[in-house]
Amino acid sequence: MPLKKRSLTRATYPLATMTPLPAARALDQYFLDARSRLLDVAAILDRVGRGGGAEATVADPRMTRIRAAIEILLGDNPNRAEQIQKLFSLEYDAGWVRPQPRL
Repeated sequence: MPLKKRSLTRATYPLATMTPLPAARALDQYFLDARSRLLDVAAILDRVGRGGGAEATVADPRMTRIRAAIEILLGDNPNRAEQIQKLFSLEYDAGWVRPQPRL
């Protein structure tokens, strides 16, 4: 016997609404993770700063983006993750062609 096709509607799967965690609980839950990641970034910046030719990295576009990301983190905007994602993303290119695998 063939299976009946069911249409999936909002009645079948109502839209889920996300309720954010209370601020204190979010801080409790994510503090150690944030601390660890910030220490990683600080260590990377220390390594770059101690390396030979560190002065040249000031003008490097990657360091410029890292500094811009830190400025975003220091801001009050509620969409910091989105802003940082856009900062490190390429602009959409309608003519982009997927690279072919090398054989």
